[in-house]
Amino acid sequence: MNKLFEHQATAAGQPASVPRVPIAAVRAGYLKGVLLCMSATILMGIMFPIMTSALRHIDPFTFTSLRYLIAGSAFLVLLRVKEGRSAFRFRGEPIVLAWLLGSIGFCGFGSLVFLGQQLAGRDGALTASIMMATQPMMGLIVNSVVRRVLPPLYSFLFILMSFAGVALVVTKGDIAALLSEPRHYSANALIVVGALCWVIYTFSASYFKTWSALKYTTMTTWLGLTTIMGLNLLLFALHVMPVPTAATLIAILPHLLYMGPVAGFIAILFWNMGNRILTPLNGVLFMDVLPVTTFVVSAISGLIPTHMQIAGACMTGAALILNNLYLRRRAQRLAARP
Repeated sequence: MNKLFEHQATAAGQPASVPRVPIAAVRAGYLKGVLLCMSATILMGIMFPIMTSALRHIDPFTFTSLRYLIAGSAFLVLLRVKEGRSAFRFRGEPIVLAWLLGSIGFCGFGSLVFLGQQLAGRDGALTASIMMATQPMMGLIVNSVVRRVLPPLYSFLFILMSFAGVALVVTKGDIAALLSEPRHYSANALIVVGALCWVIYTFSASYFKTWSALKYTTMTTWLGLTTIMGLNLLLFALHVMPVPTAATLIAILPHLLYMGPVAGFIAILFWNMGNRILTPLNGVLFMDVLPVTTFVVSAISGLIPTHMQIAGACMTGAALILNNLYLRRRAQRLAARP
């Protein structure tokens, strides 16, 4: 894992020689990346209010399995059409690493975030969405830990600002509730760990240089499905969860129609394609769009965010943008030094 983050740090730097590309082509490619990442985060933001309803009928583990079976099948067909039969070969890329990242990104993210959302109750969608906006900060922390380098002082302050915004959303401004209501610890911890799983999955995509964004998504989805379904079977065998009945599957069918083809297939494909164009350093900025979408959809469905929750979301978003601007200027200053 250390090599993955070192590779990402190197990729963010300037290459020794850059081939000249027409400005119009650069702008068109950049606009495409922006639209892809924007669309992905909007579609992801809608999924949390939808999951609030779905989790009343089924457990998050079974739902995750069904969701990615649908999305994975769509990826498989698209990959065959776009890149041919030869695309299913690994071509020297590490299959164990692809399986690990697929398990982290799909089993870890899908199961843990939605389990935390279920435990958090009515406000779970708002909590989960704001946690997603902290992913760039999580990436900075993980990168610092793995490379054993402290983050810059201002970045550290922006990290604190980001998580202070999360605290406002979770507690609705009553910070003392963090101490008086410890039952929420487990729910929030699960969402944080799930969000961290997606950070690792996203930032590690560039390690597979010979794979397209579509192939990376398809391969990791199906390899991750082995973990998801294996976990499901284990939980069924241990009677931790009941096997869903036909009535349950019918009840969640409308939710699956969105979570599988739209949030599971289109959103993830757009996200990986957009990050491949913009790089994760730029792509993660669009995570600000996700909680905004969730807050709007939740308000339309009757769950009105409080003023403190809105202020917390703005604080987290501002921290993300300010930290990104600071890191860019810092990189420019370092590059200008002899």
